[in-house]
Amino acid sequence: MLRSRIVAWLRVLLPLTALALLSVLFLLGRHPEPESSIPYADVDPQDLAERQAITNPTYTGVTTNGSQLTISGTEAVPGRGQDEGQVSSIRMTLRAKDGRAAEVSAGSALVEGDRIALKDGVRMTTADGWIVTAPEFHASTTAGTVVAEREVNVRAPFGDLTAGQMELRPVAPDQPDHILDLKGGVRLIYRP
Repeated sequence: MLRSRIVAWLRVLLPLTALALLSVLFLLGRHPEPESSIPYADVDPQDLAERQAITNPTYTGVTTNGSQLTISGTEAVPGRGQDEGQVSSIRMTLRAKDGRAAEVSAGSALVEGDRIALKDGVRMTTADGWIVTAPEFHASTTAGTVVAEREVNVRAPFGDLTAGQMELRPVAPDQPDHILDLKGGVRLIYRP
C-alpha cells in the first residue's frame, strides 16, 4: 500500500520536476551572438551551378607491367579536349607487383590522355624511405613511369643527393620491379 502511494506520487512529481528543469534551462540560456553564428561559404551560387567540376575524384588502374596505380585529388576540372583536365591537390600511388610503392603528391596537375604533369610542391616518397622533390614531374598512367626533367633533390637513408634528372620506371616492360634512375651530374653528401 505504501509502495503504491510512493509510485503514484513519483509519477506526478518526476515529470513536473523534469519540466521545471527544462524551463529553467531555456529561460536562463544565453542568447546567440551574431558573430559566432555558423559561417557560410563565400561562393557565388550561380558560378557553382554552372561550373563543371568533380570533387574528390579517384582513378584506379593497372599499368602495362601489372603495377597498381591510384590517383586522387580534391577537384578535377575538364579541359578543352576530351582527354584533358586539371586536378588540384593530387596524390598518386604506384604499387608494383612485389609490393613496393611510391607515393607522389602535388598541388596541381594537368592531364592529357595518359600523361600527367604534376606541379606546385611536387614530392615523391618511396617505400624504401627515399624522398624526391622537384619543380615538376611527368607521369604516365599506362607505362607506370614518373620522370623529372629538371634538377631533383633527394633525401635517401644514407645521405642527400642532387641530380639533373630522375626517372622511376619498370626494369623491363614485362617485369614488376621498378628502378629509380638518377642522372645528369649526380652529387651525393654521405651521412654515415
